[in-house]
Amino acid sequence: MADKIIATTEDNIITETHTVKRDFWSTYSKPIIYAGSALILLAGAYFGYQKLVKEPKEIKAAEAIFTAEGLFDKMAQTGFNKDSVNLVLNGGATTDGTQITGLLKVISNYSGTLNANRAEYMTGACYLHIKEFDKAVKHLNEFEANGADQIEIKKYMMLGNAYAEQKKTDDAMGAFKKAASVNEKDEAFTAEALVTAAAYADATGKQKDAIDLYQKAKDKYPNYPSVQNGDVDKYLAKLGVTK
Repeated sequence: MADKIIATTEDNIITETHTVKRDFWSTYSKPIIYAGSALILLAGAYFGYQKLVKEPKEIKAAEAIFTAEGLFDKMAQTGFNKDSVNLVLNGGATTDGTQITGLLKVISNYSGTLNANRAEYMTGACYLHIKEFDKAVKHLNEFEANGADQIEIKKYMMLGNAYAEQKKTDDAMGAFKKAASVNEKDEAFTAEALVTAAAYADATGKQKDAIDLYQKAKDKYPNYPSVQNGDVDKYLAKLGVTK
């Protein structure tokens, strides 16, 4: 049923129930049109950015990081040394003449890409290995695992070690516990994080925390080697838990 008109003015038609929306549209149509146009332009700019800027930038970042990542992977298998770490971080030429773009340059030149994010992780690991703990913490905190749980666990484990070396006990303990909470279904990595957190708690005088963490590792991850071989029971016995 139509509203009964009870009065009219130059700008409005007033009814018993509400002001007809014709006046609203008349007043706000231009701003709405402008806003709609802006959203369309923004959407177009976003998709244009994805196709014309981000994807090419990601490809260039992948090309730039390739040799540094290869050397990093090799060091992860054979051991880190200062010369190789310097090459991975800052770039240069290998002994066979291969040119390497340093991870720091990848981070600087390709900020916002997935490859630059990955470079943050490797950079943090490199600095940890050469004992530059402030820089290790900075770059590890910049890294986002984006759902890669095992990598995230490793990130927090490295942060825990870096904080421990800096004598930042609470930060270190928090990082180790965080590593143990990322994905409790991941038996190997989570159990390792729990045992490491327990050992650190014991070493820093937090025996109750140590007992709780060791006990959790024992109860939840019976197949973890340190649980199976009795080491966790030994640690608990040293802390007065013999059952």
